Amino acid sequence: MTTSASSHLIVVIGAGPAGIYATGKLVEAGHHVVLVNRDIKPGGLAEYGIYFTKHRMKEGIRKQFRRILAHPRVHYFGHVRVGKTGEITLDEVRELLRPSAILITIGAQGTKFLGIPGEQAPGVYHAKDLVYHYNNLPPFSQRPFLIGRRVAIIGIGNVMVDIAHYLVHARKVDEVIAVARRGPGQRAYTDKEFKAIAANLDTEDLRRELERIRSRVEAIGEKVEELYGELTKYVDAPPEEGPSPTRFRFRFLCAPKEIVLGPDGRPIALRVEDTELVRRDHSIVAKGLGTYWDIPCDTVIFAVGDKVDEDFGLPVRGTEYVTNPNPDPHHPGDEAYQVYDPEKGEVLDGLFVAGWSRKASDGLVGKAKQDGERGAEALLHYVDRLPSGAAEDIATRLERFRAHLRARGVRFVEYEDVQRLEEAERREAERRGVEWFKFATNEEMLRAIESAAAVG
Repeated sequence: MTTSASSHLIVVIGAGPAGIYATGKLVEAGHHVVLVNRDIKPGGLAEYGIYFTKHRMKEGIRKQFRRILAHPRVHYFGHVRVGKTGEITLDEVRELLRPSAILITIGAQGTKFLGIPGEQAPGVYHAKDLVYHYNNLPPFSQRPFLIGRRVAIIGIGNVMVDIAHYLVHARKVDEVIAVARRGPGQRAYTDKEFKAIAANLDTEDLRRELERIRSRVEAIGEKVEELYGELTKYVDAPPEEGPSPTRFRFRFLCAPKEIVLGPDGRPIALRVEDTELVRRDHSIVAKGLGTYWDIPCDTVIFAVGDKVDEDFGLPVRGTEYVTNPNPDPHHPGDEAYQVYDPEKGEVLDGLFVAGWSRKASDGLVGKAKQDGERGAEALLHYVDRLPSGAAEDIATRLERFRAHLRARGVRFVEYEDVQRLEEAERREAERRGVEWFKFATNEEMLRAIESAAAVG
């Protein structure tokens, strides 16, 4: 397994949509790719972020991924955490594999809160953790989530809708309240996604809520009657998953300020500040009015986006890794994918980011595909300027990497192991008479892989 003069070994860290589609682009260009992934299974957002009942959608994406991962120049290493607190650091990956460049597509794995009192209390959760839980991603699949009967979700995007979907149909809580700083005209979810819970919308409560904020939305030219029609578009559509007693409610123009805790240290209310809408620079922002009130609840879930993992080993600014602020003289636009050290004031040579690692919580699978491929293009422009691929045999570098992981006690998996796991899950689904089945722990997945390997 040698590399031609024009071929390079490239490392991609993170096997979600951005990383896998980028890998496809890189092998099309004739390069070898070592794809390192935290989880046993590849797929990232597509595997563990899309709502679990959307099996056909997930399977359609998996088919595309399988074609890329099965390419002979793709070398998959799953169940390997890269970072300062992982089994291997970014510097060690570089030293062992000696790649021509590295593309980081690990997503936004940090937890983003709002910095308000009470947000670290029991009964307060981040949406991403709960999404991972109900999609059976270890270790979140094993983590207890003590969901009460009245749940406030902070945020009004598609993630809020997915969380509400779970609470309405899987948990069947009494009440879900979506809390938004801005108004109904600024909702970020798509109406089609909302269809899953539309039948549970408390329309009488919605009318009262729109009357409460009528003067504030009309002040920016929005009409309450039109907003009501948009919000209730699908209320008469029969839910695909059957009836649920849960009442779904909105609270608009409410900025969360504190999670009020009871004597047991758990939430009893979400304290909010009334806001008004202000047009500013072609956008609409929420401005606090200085009046406060409480929304009773016993569970609070933050669906306010994500931020990158600060322990990975790259410079961070805000919610994202820092990219080059200066235009690339060779290929304008590539700078948005080049990792930049603001302390040294220079680009980190051969390091690139794409997907949510570049722009946290921006879009879903389609956007990740687009950004991953654009990041791959930026990386290709960089390696095309290098004299040649490294002279050392790729097989030697791969075996050195495997030996290092084994010495660290890392039970890594390669793509043939993933194929064995998928077949084991398919057979288990068939045995149970269900459409799909997924092992919920790493231990179960590894046992299934070992059993399949012993047989085959």
